[in-house]
Amino acid sequence: MDKIIEAARKFNERHERLKKYVHTAWRMPLPKWGQFAMGCFYFSVPVVGGWYVMQWAIGKAHKSIGPKGEYLQVKEVQGIGQTAIVNGETKRIGAGGLGMGVKLAVSDKDDQERSKRMLAKMLKENKKRNQKVKEHTESIDPVDSRADGEMV
Repeated sequence: MDKIIEAARKFNERHERLKKYVHTAWRMPLPKWGQFAMGCFYFSVPVVGGWYVMQWAIGKAHKSIGPKGEYLQVKEVQGIGQTAIVNGETKRIGAGGLGMGVKLAVSDKDDQERSKRMLAKMLKENKKRNQKVKEHTESIDPVDSRADGEMV
């Protein structure tokens, strides 16, 4: 463990020396295009690095589960809410009662229909309210003022 900490400390010291050298010995004012180029460079380094990390992760995933999941033992999982059909067998997922896991949110067809009706009602009320506000603001005449400051 001490070797790892010492190696990290040495790396940090060398990195600090390199940064100081680059930012002092090579210091010269950059024109606008140079500042833009350096900004693009500093922006692109983590983007390109992240892309390579994602490609590495995708390769690892393909090795472990296959490009289309061919290596998975359980390929089909179906069901809704707290039940799932795994290989033709219905299994209960989530809480089995008091203090026995997480209770999953369940949404069957009736819940979905009720939610749609409630959302439509709320949107309709919002539309009415917005129309009333718009009519109210249009009905108020803006105050005219004359050049001499007398109000009409």
